[in-house]
Amino acid sequence: MNIKHKRDVIIACDFPDGEKTLDFLALFGSERPFVKIGMELFYAEGPDIVKKIKSRGHKVFLDLKLHDIPNTVFSAMRSLRTLDIDMCNVHAAGGQAMMKAAIEGLTRPDGSRPLLIAVTQLTSTSPEMLRHELLISHPIEEVVMSYAQNARAAGLDGVVCSPLEAERVHAVCGDDFITVTPGIRFSGGDMSDQVRVTTPAIARELGSDYIVVGRPITSSPDPIGAYRRCLADFIG
Repeated sequence: MNIKHKRDVIIACDFPDGEKTLDFLALFGSERPFVKIGMELFYAEGPDIVKKIKSRGHKVFLDLKLHDIPNTVFSAMRSLRTLDIDMCNVHAAGGQAMMKAAIEGLTRPDGSRPLLIAVTQLTSTSPEMLRHELLISHPIEEVVMSYAQNARAAGLDGVVCSPLEAERVHAVCGDDFITVTPGIRFSGGDMSDQVRVTTPAIARELGSDYIVVGRPITSSPDPIGAYRRCLADFIG
């Protein structure tokens, strides 16, 4: 593995292009926060943006949420494994065969690979959406736990879930099964399109291993201060 399992704050760099991203990261000076590169930035800039950010000393979570037939995901991961990423993900809804294919494709010839996690349900998914649009009748927490157990059985390292679900994920999958939790807002902050959210301090209490924080940091008039506040609240 490239990184050890330890609590950290991941900044979601959801910028439209590489120039804005690198300018933002330059604000941090000698600090090298863990960053998330999502679909918007990766599709705009391609693998080169990963290489540039890694060359500056940052850890990278490549958040592409792959979800396709096993062979396609295997081939995609074969391409991604050449990048020096630290973490990447798939959708758990793709099933165990797809997740196993993802691990196989991601594993390099020397046996190393980035951490691989599975998205359970997006933090924008509400119980009403689950029932009426996705036609899933089970309570959302049961669905998340089932997906997490499937990911564990497939050999993945953890899941993306709401911080509200992190404690139970650890209860059913073990303390070594990591929880990466978006949906983080400061107390009194704008919830925007998120539904299942909480603060960095509460996420820590609930057992989140990594929190993913975007707009509360990237849109702040003082992003360095906002990042340090997240670190203090989450890590202590």
